[in-house]
Amino acid sequence: MELISPAHVSDEEKLRILRRLDQFRHWHSLDDRRYCLVCGKIITGHQIRLLGGTRGNGPLRVICPTERCHSIPMDWVLPTAEVLADITMKKAAHADAHAIRQDRDAQKNQRVRPCAN
Repeated sequence: MELISPAHVSDEEKLRILRRLDQFRHWHSLDDRRYCLVCGKIITGHQIRLLGGTRGNGPLRVICPTERCHSIPMDWVLPTAEVLADITMKKAAHADAHAIRQDRDAQKNQRVRPCAN
């Protein structure tokens, strides 16, 4: 499916499209942020991709800009303090798990090394 080129859609038109197609939350501007529940990223109206809308490509749709994420407005929530805290906790947990894996791998490599005699 072909993306509508940003050159063909002004910021004002993109904002109108977002306001029309996002029936769940109001967009004040393209600087407004949303948290994508599918990919876990914070996105802005500027980043959101427009699909379709031209002959042969079906109806106009908006999707998440994250690669391989095809979420739609119903999957985006306002990034409240609670949501941002949850994101921070998940990132910290991910970093902790990564550090634990690195430590475990380092210990494993130390045990496997043959003795040099």
